[in-house]
Amino acid sequence: MQDMLEMREVYCNCLIEEAKTNDKIVVVEADLMNCIKTGPFKKAYPNRFFNVGIAEANMVGVSAGLATCGKIPFCSSFGTFATRRCYDQVFISVAYSKQNVKIVGTDPGICAEINGGTHMPFEDMGIMRGIPNMLCVEPTDATMLKSLMPQIIAYDGATYIRLQRKKAETVYQEGEKFDLLKAKTVIPGKDATIIASGIMVSKAIEASKIFKGMGMSVGVLNVFTWKPIDEEAIVKACKTTGAIVVAENHNFRNGLYSAVAEVVVNNCPVPMESVGVQDEFGEVGKMPYLAQKFHLTVDDIVQKTLKAIKRKK
Repeated sequence: MQDMLEMREVYCNCLIEEAKTNDKIVVVEADLMNCIKTGPFKKAYPNRFFNVGIAEANMVGVSAGLATCGKIPFCSSFGTFATRRCYDQVFISVAYSKQNVKIVGTDPGICAEINGGTHMPFEDMGIMRGIPNMLCVEPTDATMLKSLMPQIIAYDGATYIRLQRKKAETVYQEGEKFDLLKAKTVIPGKDATIIASGIMVSKAIEASKIFKGMGMSVGVLNVFTWKPIDEEAIVKACKTTGAIVVAENHNFRNGLYSAVAEVVVNNCPVPMESVGVQDEFGEVGKMPYLAQKFHLTVDDIVQKTLKAIKRKK
């Protein structure tokens, strides 16, 4: 089942709602208002909306400048352009300068679909995770996004939000709450834990159900904040189940698998397997095809989990 609203609509609605009581919130766009659907914010707060044109580096620079004046700018573009194209501005003008800028990168991984390889960010979270003190978060569905937005606004520091534009698969029920800096246990397990983020969470849940039918207990841990990562939850999963599979819509190199491995190796080494893009470029296609192409399916999760459990024994 999919959410009623697209994630980008929820994002804009949250900004409008929060802006009612927080006059520091501003929106900066690189001429993608229709794609991000922030037009309603412009209509509600025309003096707090800035379109800098198709110039992402300039967008980040303007956002940094607004932050120095005490504003809380939210700037957005496709994930590839919000990270790769303006990396130096993000690094120096925002992070190094300790500016409170919220950067939104849309269409993560295979969600870019027919925009193809040039617009398909398999590396965006890895890029941003490498910046000191950068908060990196990937909301799972509309319910989570609504819960996290006030916390993201209250968080004083550079932030990267990896946002699916279209309707997400519904994972959480309306009203459920989340802690921005804590992972969320979706299903407890005993034999292995699937650590997942973004579109891979619903697939991990389906894999867990398959294992339940096989008489096995496989947990699902949603690590939606990649940095700072919830080390306590990961270590607990290692100690409880003894086997970890990381499922991400991202290159496994320097992505969530790498982030989890850093915790596991240093605290509680156990067998680990990766379900993620294996160091490849993207291509044109619809999501079902791309999931098969890059081995991001439920079956891929099941097979890698079986491998991790076998290695444990």
